[in-house]
Amino acid sequence: MPLSPGGTVPGRSRLSFPPLPFSSRRRRGRPGKGEPSGFPGSGGFQGTSLLGVCAARVVSGWTSLLRMHSKKTAVRYYVGIDVGSASVRAALVDGCGTVVAHAEQPIQIWEPQPDHYEQSSADIWAACCSVTKKVVCGVDAAQIRGVGFDATCSLVVLDKQFQPLAVNCEGQNHRNVIMWMDHRAVSQVELINATQHRVLNYVGGAMSVEMQPPKLLWIKENLQESWEKAGYFFDLPDFLSWKATGVTARSLCTVVCKWTYTSDKGWDDSFWKMIGLECLVKDKYEKIGNHVLSPGEAVGKGLTPEAAKELGLPEGIAVAASLIDAHAGGLGVIGADVKGHNLPCENQPITSRVAMICGTSSCHMGVSEKPIFVPGVWGPYFSAMVPGLWLNEGGQSATGKLIDHVVRGHVAFPELQSKAAASAHSIYTYLNSHLDLIKKSLPVGFLTVDLHVWPDFHGNRSPLTDLTLKGMVVGLTLSRGLDELALIYLATIQAIALGTRHILETMQAAGHDINTLFLCGGLSKNPLFVQMHADITGKPVVLSREVESVLVGAAILGACASGDFASIQEAMVKMGKIGRVVQPNHEHKRRGTTMSSAAPSILQRGPGFTSDGEDKHMVVPKKQTAPLRKKIHETPQGEDSSQGKSQEQQHVTQMTHEQVCRKRVCAAQKIGK
Repeated sequence: MPLSPGGTVPGRSRLSFPPLPFSSRRRRGRPGKGEPSGFPGSGGFQGTSLLGVCAARVVSGWTSLLRMHSKKTAVRYYVGIDVGSASVRAALVDGCGTVVAHAEQPIQIWEPQPDHYEQSSADIWAACCSVTKKVVCGVDAAQIRGVGFDATCSLVVLDKQFQPLAVNCEGQNHRNVIMWMDHRAVSQVELINATQHRVLNYVGGAMSVEMQPPKLLWIKENLQESWEKAGYFFDLPDFLSWKATGVTARSLCTVVCKWTYTSDKGWDDSFWKMIGLECLVKDKYEKIGNHVLSPGEAVGKGLTPEAAKELGLPEGIAVAASLIDAHAGGLGVIGADVKGHNLPCENQPITSRVAMICGTSSCHMGVSEKPIFVPGVWGPYFSAMVPGLWLNEGGQSATGKLIDHVVRGHVAFPELQSKAAASAHSIYTYLNSHLDLIKKSLPVGFLTVDLHVWPDFHGNRSPLTDLTLKGMVVGLTLSRGLDELALIYLATIQAIALGTRHILETMQAAGHDINTLFLCGGLSKNPLFVQMHADITGKPVVLSREVESVLVGAAILGACASGDFASIQEAMVKMGKIGRVVQPNHEHKRRGTTMSSAAPSILQRGPGFTSDGEDKHMVVPKKQTAPLRKKIHETPQGEDSSQGKSQEQQHVTQMTHEQVCRKRVCAAQKIGK
């Protein structure tokens, strides 16, 4: 994670207008901040690298666009504000879901020690105010109807006077946010999972270190002074709605998904008492929320005078109950009208779709009419994203960040930077072109036949739910050139796509019926990333007309809070628009051939797929509880599927993580021979 020693992120605020290319950005499930022409994975973190931010640019058509809209009294605007892992973005969105103006500004990240990631709520709010003022500048205030916030599911700690409290041993009060990706509470999450409490059934059977209860327990056990002074613990999206309205209400999305609240029974006293946080029960949950609103519901009386002045918005305009950022992305894409695109989900319920929000990490959002319990996948959560529907949320802890880490850590990276700059392309556009040059007559996916990546460099979120898993690259040679860098980049993208396939098949085995993927976020700008996901999952991929779908999702919240739409569902259909459809290339699937005898043992993501999408045999860590799927070998018609395959390839093996690692090493040695 390329942060400066002090933990700050370089760069300046950026303001952009159509038809400029959308910026990339680092964030959980969304774009990273990278080169203007790049895409997450083309420079960033939930998507790209932290490079300098472009200076503000203004398109001449912007003025005429505003004048055109101002003549139409029916035109109404909504502001979506999105806080990502390393930047804050705002957009002015009209009632048709078009992003009229967009601005972005970096925020600080501190990494005082390994796996500790902290931020400042004051810094985040200041950035929110800055970017919002930019996107509404010159707009008739009467046309701005509502504001919606989304943010990463990070933990904000305030004292009884709503002042920041330190979440670090250094006592730095301004660093009062424990980020979502912080893994300091490992022992606390182990203690919580050992209770086997019933609330864990709604998080896939095991709580994640990314959720809030283990973080709260860590503070109590390690920062006694902060714990005793604490007055309020907010999920970051709820902190933002409080800053805007002065109301401490929490969103149903945050408390259900990250705090163990349930929409029908509320808080479970026995859980908090069992894990040693009974003090939260005694104060009637005032510290973590005893007033819960549905996403999109109006909060209080709207913007307070102070917040309105800071944001540059009219006092009293509607503020919506917030969403977690990935859920806002899901809201922005999953409900779009697909008529005329020849998609399998046409004339099918929304439950046939999965929204994938991909950036620093990736989230896979699927909804159902009835609760579906999926081992290793979060949920089911009722009305956490789409009102009236149950949500299951799979995820990968490092995707854009992983791509960035692998590429920038390679010895040939300076050469890549130099050649990309000379060609006036982003590093990832250049890498994609380089792969096309070296593939010759083979499909590009076949280049990694002897190179495999296990992508859990930051643990596995779904469906293995094992934060102790580590990453691995098998099949390396002594090559140090650009060709090898391009191949490792490709193998990493394939490994991520195989992880998505593992999550989808686990969800389907539990009862979901999924036939179409809807992608948004920074990584969706990378055509190689998109095509590999279509090829490996075998499902068409729908890309949104607005790449910044998370901001559209936030704006949908504001539109609902304003009363301009009767429901979230209505706003989703009218404001979510399809841009492009990418079909899987079935001709690129390997048939009738096998990889080296060792290859099936090197890297299989859960259901055991090789990098070209062919089913092999399954290697599953012992902790896996998902139903095991029967393997299918694809062979030419009439050929015996067992012919030429070893006994090892013809059965499903359950192994401990240690055994898996030993097996990979042995396999790598075989390849070396």
